[in-house]
Amino acid sequence: MCLSGISNCLVMYVKLLSQDIIIDLQLWLFSLLIPTLQLCSAQDVSHDTKRFRFGLPSSTHILGLPVSTDTYLSGSMGACTPVSRDEDQGFVDLVVKVYYKNIHSNYPDRGKMSQSLDAMSIGDKIDFRGPGLLVYIRNGNKFAIKPNKNLKCFSGITSMLQLIHSITADPADATKSSLMFANQTKDILLREELEKVLKSHSEQLNLWFTLDKPPQDWKYSSGFVNADMMKEHLPLASNNVLIVMCGPPPMTQHPWHPNLSTLGYKTENTFTY
Repeated sequence: MCLSGISNCLVMYVKLLSQDIIIDLQLWLFSLLIPTLQLCSAQDVSHDTKRFRFGLPSSTHILGLPVSTDTYLSGSMGACTPVSRDEDQGFVDLVVKVYYKNIHSNYPDRGKMSQSLDAMSIGDKIDFRGPGLLVYIRNGNKFAIKPNKNLKCFSGITSMLQLIHSITADPADATKSSLMFANQTKDILLREELEKVLKSHSEQLNLWFTLDKPPQDWKYSSGFVNADMMKEHLPLASNNVLIVMCGPPPMTQHPWHPNLSTLGYKTENTFTY
C-alpha cells in the first residue's frame, strides 16, 4: 500500500499491495465520553511550537483514538491530531504551533486555540473528545473517506506523522508513503522527527520539502509545489494510490488539483481536508 500527502502544503500517497488496511470506528466510544485530562508538561520544540503532554487516567491507559484522527478540546475550542502513538500508555502528546496575538496586523487575534493551550499551567485540565478529521477504510482497491466538515485543526502534518509512525511500527505493513511539505522558512514543524523516521525506514518513506525562502545550504526544493515536483516525488497515478492534501483553499484548489489532474490522478483517488 502507498500513501501520499501535501500540507501547508502536505501531500501523502497510499498504494495498496497485498494487505488491506482498515481504520474503523466500530470500537470507538471516545466520542460518547468527555474525559478531562491534566497537563503534565509543556516543552519548547522551537520558538513558536510546543509539545504538550496530558496524562491519561492511569499508566496503563491508552487514548483509544483511531490512527490519523483528531481529538476535540473543550467543546468547540478546536481539534488536533496527537503525535503520540495510540500504543503509548499513560499519556497523549500534542505538538502545537502557537499563533500569538498582535503579531500580524491582518489577524490580530490569531490562533485562539493555540493561545489557550499555551496559557495553561502544569496541572490544569482540559476536556478531550473525538474523533474528527480523516477516517479512511480500505478494502481491496476501494477507498471510503469520511471527512468532518466542521473541523478546525492546526496542521495536517501531525495527522500524517501519526499515520507514518503507525505504518513503520508494524513489520507486516507493506505500505509505502511519500510526504511533500511546503513551508515559508526552514523552521518546519516536526522536521527532525520526520527525518528520523526517514533514516530508519527509507524503503517505506519518501520525504521532500519546499520553501518560499530557502537558506543557501537548502538541499530540498524552493517555491510552490508544481507539477514537475509532484511528478518527481510522488508515485505514478493509479487506482491503488491515494493522494491526501491539507492546506488553505488557494493552495488546494490551485495549483494542486489541476496539477494532479494533469498528471493523471483521478478525483476519486484524492482527498482534501
